[in-house]
Amino acid sequence: MYAIIKTGGKQYTVAVGDKLRVESLAGEVGSQIELTQVLAIKDDAGMKVGAPTIEGAAVKATIVANSRHEKVRIFKFRRRKHSIKSAGHRQNYTELKIDEISA
Repeated sequence: MYAIIKTGGKQYTVAVGDKLRVESLAGEVGSQIELTQVLAIKDDAGMKVGAPTIEGAAVKATIVANSRHEKVRIFKFRRRKHSIKSAGHRQNYTELKIDEISA
């Protein structure tokens, strides 16, 4: 059984027991959250597809960690102009462990 969920403007395919990193969500480590934007569910009975979401469907997950990705270096260089610009960026994320998929 797996589900396709939407969170943080992105879509993820998840199954029970999976760990995934999503855009930062509010919540403490160890707390359980419910993701209600379920786009599709596939189980033994068949495939259910929402329009755009499935009414009453939810995915329950536990927050494993709130952290930050590796630093992405931004380097801009304009030749013969004596212009160098350097910066970095670290995006926040929340790591989830999928506990239950309910239709």
